[in-house]
Amino acid sequence: MARSEPRYPALYQVNTRPWLTARSRAIGRPATLDDVADEELDRIAERGFDWVWLLSVWRTGAAGRELSRTDPDLRRAFEATLPDLREEDIGGSGFAITGYEVADTLGGDAALARIRTRLADRGLRLMLDFVPNHTALDHPWVEEHEDRYVRGTELDLIHAPTDYTWIKRRDGDVLLAHGRDPYFPGWQDTLQLDYSNAATVEAMTAELLRIADRCDGVRCDMAMLVLPDVFERTWGRPALPFWPAAIAAAKARVPGFRFMAEVYWDLEWTMMGLGFDDAYDKRLYDRLVDGSAAPVRAHLTAGLDYQDRLARFLENHDEPRAAATFPPDRHEAAGVVTYLTPGLRFFLDGQLEGRRVHVSPHLVRAPDEPVDERLARFYADLLAVLRDSTMRDGEWTLLECREASDGDETWRDCIAWSWSSPDGRWIVAVNLSDHPSRCFVRLGGDEHRGTAVRLEDRMAGVVYERSGDDLTERGLYVERPPWGYHVLAMTIGPAAVPEGQGSATAEADPVAV
Repeated sequence: MARSEPRYPALYQVNTRPWLTARSRAIGRPATLDDVADEELDRIAERGFDWVWLLSVWRTGAAGRELSRTDPDLRRAFEATLPDLREEDIGGSGFAITGYEVADTLGGDAALARIRTRLADRGLRLMLDFVPNHTALDHPWVEEHEDRYVRGTELDLIHAPTDYTWIKRRDGDVLLAHGRDPYFPGWQDTLQLDYSNAATVEAMTAELLRIADRCDGVRCDMAMLVLPDVFERTWGRPALPFWPAAIAAAKARVPGFRFMAEVYWDLEWTMMGLGFDDAYDKRLYDRLVDGSAAPVRAHLTAGLDYQDRLARFLENHDEPRAAATFPPDRHEAAGVVTYLTPGLRFFLDGQLEGRRVHVSPHLVRAPDEPVDERLARFYADLLAVLRDSTMRDGEWTLLECREASDGDETWRDCIAWSWSSPDGRWIVAVNLSDHPSRCFVRLGGDEHRGTAVRLEDRMAGVVYERSGDDLTERGLYVERPPWGYHVLAMTIGPAAVPEGQGSATAEADPVAV
């Protein structure tokens, strides 16, 4: 039975082809979407996810597969991922699409419809890929509608040989551009669609509407590349608008259909203005990788009209694995900041077990890796917090941190915020630095006067008691080790704590474990 959509949902991304390869080994035959175990879907739902994004379900072609298998740079990367690499492990990029039909090896469109129903029975919505910028080299349009692609000249090929390729056709060879963004060479297994052509805009809108009939939302690959100004900067020709009318058409056809934009270059707000529900928050990710508190705090001062629509992640199929990027303490601190602030909570399959090896979307098999027990415990506790109704639908407020004593500047490395709703209140505080930090966190308001405040750290299993009067006057004293954090569920009761106890360190006086 479908659950109501929370204000801040959680999304689980699955790299579908390696996922099914693992299932194939378990059942002793090639697996399709029909073979995904009910227990696996139950586990995803029980962890509190609202969305499942099945990456790379669409049909791809022989041309992309051959390029993936023969490119020496790709081959070296694949061998680093899979030392026992086999030819059949290289399936070609899931973004070099020959048609928006589910690959036969995955069970076809009928199997997709069945797994969508099984997801819906568990309250899970289905997200799929939409790749607006390009197609595979051997897409049927190459033969039937080559005018939908950006054509090149011999001079273009001389000046930018990696951006153009000759394509053999029944009616004569044609020089077409590879799909690309304005800052990098073309993707060799793709062809660039021409958004200066109204026929292309119409055809891609129709493709989008076909996808919308088969899922509940789409993640739009490199969505900013078809913006008119970006397209013109890349290809030197004016483009027609695509997103506003296409999004409106899809939402009119399927009310509640969700659009998530992969977007960079500070164009997130632009994409939201065109109708996207969510946009990648790569800026927060980059700032957490950098590890400095001030830029992260500045990022969190943005209005909720913006933050509510950000998709916040520590990894996805394009980024390195979080467990390989962040040392364990920093990983946990970055996870608390990423997932306990507003926005769509976006996780990748394997992240919850601490997998370290990045698996390219060209591969259909992932290496076997042991579970990182520490990270698995951390994510289990974090997801339990995220299932709380206040975290899913409450009001978020960034709190003021100030110095704990004269001359102690470590407060600048602390970030704190609250979540509140009729169901409860939470206080989260993080030391985003490699040294111990102390601060007072100003909670605001007078509602705690004359009360005793119970603070249960749901990530550490420790309970603290504080004087509501002291919290009102001075704030909550926080002292954390490098990359340390508190995730505190607050309960208010009658005054019972001696005046002044609230100035003790959180570590010094827990009253229960």
